[in-house]
Amino acid sequence: MGTSITFKRPDGKEAKGYLANASRGNAPGVVVIQEWWGLSENIKGLTDRFALAGFDALAPDLYNGVLVPYHDMEAANKEMGSLNFMDATEQTVRGAVQYLKRNGAKVGLTGFCLGGAVTIIGSARIPELSAAVCFYGIPPEQAAKPADVKVPLQGHFANKDDWCTPQVVDAFEQGLNAAGKKAEFFRYDAEHAFVNEQRVAVHDREAAELAWGRAADFFKTHLG
Repeated sequence: MGTSITFKRPDGKEAKGYLANASRGNAPGVVVIQEWWGLSENIKGLTDRFALAGFDALAPDLYNGVLVPYHDMEAANKEMGSLNFMDATEQTVRGAVQYLKRNGAKVGLTGFCLGGAVTIIGSARIPELSAAVCFYGIPPEQAAKPADVKVPLQGHFANKDDWCTPQVVDAFEQGLNAAGKKAEFFRYDAEHAFVNEQRVAVHDREAAELAWGRAADFFKTHLG
């Protein structure tokens, strides 16, 4: 459904991504951020799904073409560890947001795992955003604190998650509430990455569909 494109970052450098357009003109935008595996077919499929739901959707490639097989967690950890999260967010992701906003549309940001952490950083550091939806990823405090969040935020988290743990999620939510931020967090009796239907061992269709519906409604509310 979608197509590969090149777009400009704020610093003038080029970045690549996967774009899927809604059927109607003047649609709001959603930027979709990858897991630590790279710009996978699963992420492209979710980007297509946002387009079918009425959004122009763009998934930037933060790994510049590198795609890690699902079984190779060591390689995925290495790629994520070598990613400059602040540059990726403030340049590549912001460039994607600006690309979708060029016709004046409101733009939201969502991401999964690594992309969830990037989503929260973006909610604090990308001024063109109107809303954000995070899936099972929270950044370290030095990258973004709850008080830094500047847009309405929705979060989806797994109770059986040893990477983005319930304790980390609870602490971040408490920080958002204490700072008076507009946010809503949902928990699911599922495992990390439960939305990824290509990973049979962790995919939970019921939880994934519930989360999807909530995310799509949230974006329709805040983006139009």
